[in-house]
Amino acid sequence: MADAESKRGLILLVLLLLALVSLAVAVAVGSVAVSAPQLLAVLGGGGDPLHQDLILTLRGPRAMAAFATGGLLALAGALMQILLRNPLADPYVLGVSGGAAVAALLAMLCGAGITLVSGSAFAGALLSTLLVFGLAHGVGGWTPTRLLLTGVVVAAGWGAMVTFMLALSPARQLPGMLYWLMGDLSYAGSPWPAWLVLVPALLLTLPLGGSLNVLARGPLQAAALGVAVRPLQWWLYGLASLLTAMAVTTAGSVGFVGLVVPHMLRLLLGNDQRLILPASVLAGGSLLTLADTVARTALAPESLPVGVITALLGVPSFLYLLYRSR
Repeated sequence: MADAESKRGLILLVLLLLALVSLAVAVAVGSVAVSAPQLLAVLGGGGDPLHQDLILTLRGPRAMAAFATGGLLALAGALMQILLRNPLADPYVLGVSGGAAVAALLAMLCGAGITLVSGSAFAGALLSTLLVFGLAHGVGGWTPTRLLLTGVVVAAGWGAMVTFMLALSPARQLPGMLYWLMGDLSYAGSPWPAWLVLVPALLLTLPLGGSLNVLARGPLQAAALGVAVRPLQWWLYGLASLLTAMAVTTAGSVGFVGLVVPHMLRLLLGNDQRLILPASVLAGGSLLTLADTVARTALAPESLPVGVITALLGVPSFLYLLYRSR
């Protein structure tokens, strides 16, 4: 037991160091490079005014938003894979991103500012979640299969609406709308709302690690071992939807992070949720932070949508995982 605890602590320490390195790289790399001594000087309250502006006003908030978004998606993906007992489940599986996209595009067409666009995306994501849960409720309540199928159908409907809106949108508004749909952190705004959701969500789920380990083996075994299966399932479904809604609100529809990161960690570290949940947050946050740094600097001064980078990383990783699962 002591060896298992020390191993878990060592893995989390390594991932924490990786997270710090990814944030340091994100604020140091760009058109104006910032060296390690300059970065430490700014963090200590001093440094050159230019470096202060770069780190504290421009790159720092964007890096923090990217890390929080990656953590939200990875944690939501880990929860959805447990609840649906499908290692390839995705946090967008309930049509959350589609509802957020439709609401955000409507706000953009109406000329709303970034704050109203983000608020509209959040409202659309929650509306989509409520719609899926309402439509999926049948005799005997909800089941993972019924929820999954309803989410796929609702997501297809949202996708049709998005296509219709893009076809009717003015040409001058299309680039911004498409960037948002692909995932973009250029206009992420304040990162703190995402952190205010991520940190409490992780703290609330960590004590449930033992129950989640049992639930991953099936609801019948979990019920036989004294786990209150139905309340736990709906609490975690709601939490995963909230996490996804906040991620979509912050950065648009960023794919593959919530799919690949938890599944790959399970292949490497096993299926102990007491380790997988915090590891997913750290690894997902690091991945999206580094991906956004590449998106911001690869074709500078032009900036790519971060969703393009995660897709380029996620597609071969997904195919590899499918090959492994044969």
